Amino acid sequence: MSLTRPWRRTRLGARTGTPEDGLKSSVFYRIASILLLLFAAGHTFGFRQNNPEWGADAVLGLMRSVHFDAQGFSRTYWDFFSAFGFFVSVFFVFAAVLAWLLSALPAETLARVRSIAWALAICFVAITALSWRFAFTTPIVLSTLITGCLIAAAWLSPKSRSG
Repeated sequence: MSLTRPWRRTRLGARTGTPEDGLKSSVFYRIASILLLLFAAGHTFGFRQNNPEWGADAVLGLMRSVHFDAQGFSRTYWDFFSAFGFFVSVFFVFAAVLAWLLSALPAETLARVRSIAWALAICFVAITALSWRFAFTTPIVLSTLITGCLIAAAWLSPKSRSG
């Protein structure tokens, strides 16, 4: 066995690049993945919570009680609120899995899918902007950290070697 292997194998058997060729990006992808799972869990268990100090009981009651027909289904605004909240949680879990998978790619493959890495990072730039505009401290902090990790990972990802 050579002591100067240009690659190493992960526990799952995937090849990763040399430290200067993408290992640093994998650390940022894994950090982002863990933060995304925390964000998904917090969002899932928290988005339908109500604190009586907020004075939102009357609004929430109306959201739950007023039914209307939506393409043949009897729904409430609470149903829509809940559905879209769960959609966000599912997206965060998907993004966490995607980030983890990107972290395990060999450097050559990661270079080929760099546009996917940047698309994910740009998506989270938008989520961070929306968090700053409409949310509060926890989603602002998490989305900012995730965005920073995804931008760093995309930036550090190996570039395609043409020619």
